[in-house]
Amino acid sequence: MTTKNILITGCSSGIGFCAAEQLTKRGYNVIATIRQQQDARKLDQLGIKTVILDLENSQSIDQAFDSVMAIFDGKIDALFNNAAYGQPGAVEDLSRDVLRQQFEVNVFGTQQLTNLVIAQMRKQNAGRIVYNSSVLGLVAMAYRGAYNASKYAIEGLADTLRLELSNTGISISLIEPGPITSQFRANAFIKYQQHIDKDNSAHRDTYHAMEQRLSKQGPATPFTLPAQAVVDKLIHALESKHPKIRYYVTFPTYLLASLKRLFPQRWLDKILLKIANDENK
Repeated sequence: MTTKNILITGCSSGIGFCAAEQLTKRGYNVIATIRQQQDARKLDQLGIKTVILDLENSQSIDQAFDSVMAIFDGKIDALFNNAAYGQPGAVEDLSRDVLRQQFEVNVFGTQQLTNLVIAQMRKQNAGRIVYNSSVLGLVAMAYRGAYNASKYAIEGLADTLRLELSNTGISISLIEPGPITSQFRANAFIKYQQHIDKDNSAHRDTYHAMEQRLSKQGPATPFTLPAQAVVDKLIHALESKHPKIRYYVTFPTYLLASLKRLFPQRWLDKILLKIANDENK
């Protein structure tokens, strides 16, 4: 394979780290973004170049992109939009600022970076952009409203871009994982503690059970897969002659996507409520 230049966001751990490691072994020229310099150590040891990127900060995005293009000598073949976090909490307990912060990272910052990459790929008449979405970009689950909304937004942007870039040689794909082994739940617990006033919430009893799940060590739900399961789909999206529009990962994604197509919404709501109730017992 001819060496390809790929930018991967959110590589401190989990899916991003696994993707950077596996694609480097596969012969890609990888640049991995991180938020803090201390997160570079493990990547440096693998010979993977890193760039600091804070998706909440427009200036950081512009500076990171300039650094990436300098390292890549002006050519970028692929972008994997992986960086994101989840803000737990009932929708009625989410302040405007908390919702904005969720969207700044998962949507606005991600799309600002993507638009910069698209401008360069247009000059090249080729490129592949892969968004790491979620099963929660297909269906909504209770107490994940901010994250649900951000992933629904990403799905809408990606679907629109696919139409707008149909004749450019730039392909757009979405990966939609269910539960994956990563630091996602631990990071979500931190955001929950920072932003949710449980003692003054109508949902305080549910929050107690949620805290148990978020702080649990190891997989908290059935059908959890390792990060490699996402990377396998990413490789197909990058290397296939005809990349798919959507890649499902984990049994829950396949199941809930099928039920969404087949069931009336009220039936699906009952199933989603049962899942939420079971995990918060």
